[in-house]
Amino acid sequence: MLRNGLEPWHLLVVAIVLIVLFGSKKLPDAARSLGKSMRILKSEAKALKDENATTDVAGGVTPGAEGAAVANAATGVTSSAVPGEPPAAAR
Repeated sequence: MLRNGLEPWHLLVVAIVLIVLFGSKKLPDAARSLGKSMRILKSEAKALKDENATTDVAGGVTPGAEGAAVANAATGVTSSAVPGEPPAAAR
């Protein structure tokens, strides 16, 4: 259906329609606010990604750890709180 999706004359028509609708004075302000919004979105997404990575590395709960804790509680097996140490039952 869309073989030649976007050709240069399509962009020209869109630009003319935007200029007619918003006027030449409001267009730079609209582009500036769109750029600010995109920067804010990128920084928030990066901060969220960094926060998740920091939480996982700093000892946060990983998705599989909750199920293991429940299974261990059901069987009576305890585990060490410090990674790399043997479980408390093996000491």
